[in-house]
Amino acid sequence: MTDSIGFTGFGASELPPRVTATVDFHTPGKQHGYLSVPYSSNESAWGAVRVPITVINQGRGPSILLTGGNHGDEYEGPIALKKLARALEPEAIQGQVIVMPALNPPALQQGLRCSPIDGVNMNRSFPGSRTGTVTQMICHYLTTHILTQVDVVVDIHAGGRTLNFVPFAAMHYLANATQFERTFDAVTAFGAPIALVIEELDTEGMLDGVVEAMGKVFLFTELGGGGTASPETVEIAETGARNVLKHFGVVEGEPVTRAERGLPPTRMMETPDWSSYVIADETGLFEPLINLGDSVRVGQPVAQIHSVEKTELQPTIYYAHRDGTLIGRHWPGLARPGDCLAVIGIDRDR
Repeated sequence: MTDSIGFTGFGASELPPRVTATVDFHTPGKQHGYLSVPYSSNESAWGAVRVPITVINQGRGPSILLTGGNHGDEYEGPIALKKLARALEPEAIQGQVIVMPALNPPALQQGLRCSPIDGVNMNRSFPGSRTGTVTQMICHYLTTHILTQVDVVVDIHAGGRTLNFVPFAAMHYLANATQFERTFDAVTAFGAPIALVIEELDTEGMLDGVVEAMGKVFLFTELGGGGTASPETVEIAETGARNVLKHFGVVEGEPVTRAERGLPPTRMMETPDWSSYVIADETGLFEPLINLGDSVRVGQPVAQIHSVEKTELQPTIYYAHRDGTLIGRHWPGLARPGDCLAVIGIDRDR
């Protein structure tokens, strides 16, 4: 293994990157290193935040970026990708694999969705800023120096401390038919219980949109939640990451199917519009009325919120806006106005 200092070059008219890397993205072999993000603080005047990265190069082939820890309270990605970074060797691949298991180390170290350094949500901060906060600088370097050289991005998420999901691999609706098909095939190859095409509540500033605008393949996951990991969700992340590498020919062999793992086939689903979401209007005690994975009919009660202060008040009941299956729900025992209480998916042919 090597540990050499290097980064993607910049033109005479461009400013040099403030973030630097201890890996050379073009050197054959395997390198473990980090991105160094300048952070002058009361505790360290000339300090830096270090973002771990592993780069594996061997021959010609696709370049795939695998990321986890975008949000610091989601653990399947960091666990699975750290294991992959240690295990994967150059002789086993054809192309390039970049593994970034902890995109947001300050948040991951404290189990927080947003960085405790600047309070910024990383996945609402792309394409970032060269002169911004620590989180924004990480996003900027990723956008300008890493995304430009990869073909495929897999961003592993989970529900964190406030949501819980039936595990799924997902993509967005895309106008480009070829890009859609390539992405959907990769989502299916991942091998999660659900392959989902999703219309999200908010996509501004996401890594997703930056990669998609470049015309590249982007898929992400939501694997469980509740602020912890499970053997099932870690296994889904591990197998899924390797399946994507196999699907694109970076690792030899065919993706491991769910049937080969003794599991039901992947269910094709979508959340096509806002009627898939149930949103809270008040603060109170959250009571789910159906379980994850249950079928639901339009108008059916899915949750209710009880007043904390008044025993005489009836709870406010929240109803499904469509037929479908409950694939995501609010997790904490308290709810507040604007919280997403339920996500309802519907089946699709493909």
